Amino acid sequence: MSLKKKQKHICNFSFLIFVLMAVSSFSQIDPQPEAKRKVKEMEKKFSLAIHGGAGTILKKNMTPEKEKEYLLKLGEALDAGYAILNSGGTSMDAVVASVKILEDSPLFNAGKGSVFTNEGTNEMDASVMDGKTLGAGAVSGVKTIKNPVEAARLVLDKSPHVFLSGKGAEDFAKQNGLKIENPEYFFDSVRYFQWKKLLLEEENNEKGGGFLSPSEIEFNVCHEQKFGTVGAVALDKSGNLAAATSTGGMMNKRFGRVGDSPIIGAGTYANNNTCAVSCTGHGEFFIRLSVAHDVSALMEYKGWDIEKAGNELIFQKLTSLGGTGGLIAVDSKGNITMPFNTEGMYRGFIKEDGRATVKIYKE
Repeated sequence: MSLKKKQKHICNFSFLIFVLMAVSSFSQIDPQPEAKRKVKEMEKKFSLAIHGGAGTILKKNMTPEKEKEYLLKLGEALDAGYAILNSGGTSMDAVVASVKILEDSPLFNAGKGSVFTNEGTNEMDASVMDGKTLGAGAVSGVKTIKNPVEAARLVLDKSPHVFLSGKGAEDFAKQNGLKIENPEYFFDSVRYFQWKKLLLEEENNEKGGGFLSPSEIEFNVCHEQKFGTVGAVALDKSGNLAAATSTGGMMNKRFGRVGDSPIIGAGTYANNNTCAVSCTGHGEFFIRLSVAHDVSALMEYKGWDIEKAGNELIFQKLTSLGGTGGLIAVDSKGNITMPFNTEGMYRGFIKEDGRATVKIYKE
């Protein structure tokens, strides 16, 4: 072969290699870089909101020292959930961790701070729900489980059931290694004197021909120190939602009364397509209105945003029926709403930027 032909073959081969390399490089170019970037950003977003009860909470009745205690404890609960979410943990782990902090504090009506029944005992309820699977777990009327929210999580993870109550729930918790305490652990002197005061008020009212209404029982004792149901809702980096709620129930409750907190759809609900919700307030009204689920339903069926749906339930439906309380909710994009129709609600939220916000009173 002549030198000229060899040079021609080499040139053709070099050109072919160049074309193949160009095609290969082009095929690796992301055709939708902006769309993928947005998806990646969404994966990094997360949100957490908590509440510690709603009621007649007035700044004029709160000492600076007590107010600081509440704010610090709410902040601690947010920190616990944030640490999990920030490290890539699940929304379920985050809400359980936040609620445990509040259950362990006598400042709130849950766990160690639970109020007294008419019989002078402490009976606790709790529930959790997973927005990805729609799985749920709940317990009610438990007296010895240190952290009822863990028992609710246990029902979700290791039971074919959704709702366990009383001794059965306690036996299930013991068999699975949850921390069990003597009933004395839950005794709190402040709660005890509140209960005694309420018994005296009831006695005086009965002598006068009247009875305390459920709302009065819920909110009339020591207004400046309203102790309420606790809860948390979260969106994790994977886009999954979860909700958890825990309570000691209504002060001086009788006959095994159960409120909305352990009832899925009433006090707790989560669905990845819409939102996660935890409620607090006069439970009978939240049960009758299926408040937690209805927030999700308004978003799903009417296309409402989370703020509009939450406001509709609290300021319209609940208020028109005569109910009092509030809710916290987070949607699938990380938006948070915390409406309430009482004088105050212990509440807080934090997002991926790490800046925590905690509040007590109406703004």
